[in-house]
Amino acid sequence: MKRKSILSVSLALVFLLLLTACSSNTGAPSSQSSGNPATGSESTINKNDYFITVATGPTSGLYYPIGGAFSNVIKNQLGYKSSAQSTGASVENINLILDGKADLAITMADAIAQAYDAFGAFEGKEPKKNLRALMGLYPNYVQLVTTEKSGITKFEDLKGKRVGIGAPNSGVELNARMMYEAHGMTYNDSKVDYLNYGEAIDQMKNGMIDAAFVTSGIPNATIMELGTTNKIVIVPIEGEGAKNLIAKYPFFVEEIIPANTYDTGKDINTVTVRNIMIVREELPEEVVYEITKGIFENIEDIKASHNTANQHLSLENSQIGVSIPIHPGAEKYYREMGILK
Repeated sequence: MKRKSILSVSLALVFLLLLTACSSNTGAPSSQSSGNPATGSESTINKNDYFITVATGPTSGLYYPIGGAFSNVIKNQLGYKSSAQSTGASVENINLILDGKADLAITMADAIAQAYDAFGAFEGKEPKKNLRALMGLYPNYVQLVTTEKSGITKFEDLKGKRVGIGAPNSGVELNARMMYEAHGMTYNDSKVDYLNYGEAIDQMKNGMIDAAFVTSGIPNATIMELGTTNKIVIVPIEGEGAKNLIAKYPFFVEEIIPANTYDTGKDINTVTVRNIMIVREELPEEVVYEITKGIFENIEDIKASHNTANQHLSLENSQIGVSIPIHPGAEKYYREMGILK
């Protein structure tokens, strides 16, 4: 009888311990749950609710492969549905973000400044104060491209020439417009054609265009392709023209294109403007936090998309050239990493 009592008490104690263990686990995240890395709480993101569209640029440029790499990380590493969309680049991308037709988009800092403060291409429109940045990317070099047979050696030589100035309201075209202004000229001084630079360089090969504006990272594949059949000339942006440009538009920075980039025989003076990845303001903070974190944890995948990305993309460079507010989700990650105080 005594043994039965002891056995009964022991079983009761075991039962009570099991109940206590079960109740202590109720509502707590599993060690293998997809918790919020910032707080340790369970993530509320249902990734099936989001299709992350990344707006890039023409397939002939750098925006397309780099934007595609972002989309691949978001899809393959983070588990969202995502795709990269070929576009006319900067201004179109800004409008896609504002219209809710894209979630991330690459655009140049000058186009962002014009949209945010309503000048230039956005003159007369409401300032777009709801634009938000995800991260700074890499510098775009203004490359005024021609061939030796054109005889063009300085900006003023564009007078009377056939010039490809970029697709209407693209970042390239905005740059071209500002370049003409800084040199005391207008489009009326040339025979301008609104072609993206891939199209313009194709026309140059056929003798239908004398010069083309290419604002991109270096080296640019379309310019290198031109060099297989023609002697490339990169017209410098320097002197009074460059000074006037930077004085009015301080987001431009003086830079050089090294001689070995296109075998030009000498370094070429020019200016650069930073590319920025912007993000739709309406995306939840938790989603943008996870995307930002995932991008930097898989940054090598994105850097592998192009040599320019490999040289410039990093957490340390993520704030360079960013002049608009950062999305709260991205800001949260940067504060955790000590990039923002």
